[in-house]
Amino acid sequence: MQGNQSEVARLLQQITQEYEAATLGLTGLAYGTSQHAFITARMEHMSCLHEALAIHVGEMTATRLVCQHCFGEDVANLPVKGSNEAAEEKTKP
Repeated sequence: MQGNQSEVARLLQQITQEYEAATLGLTGLAYGTSQHAFITARMEHMSCLHEALAIHVGEMTATRLVCQHCFGEDVANLPVKGSNEAAEEKTKP
């Protein structure tokens, strides 16, 4: 179990670093295509890391963890599409 927790922590750290790099790419000196390519590469790598994380904790938990680590805890508490809250919203007139 300890190995699994270490792997989850490592993946979350990498995801956070990729997100921070992409964010810094928005304000960096490179503009245009090179800037876009840099940010796209960071986001694609985050996607791969998310998939690896999902193997350990499940897809929904992985998504919530990524949101929590990149955007703060408030985003992680939003209702999930397909949950009872989301289903209730659809049935309201």
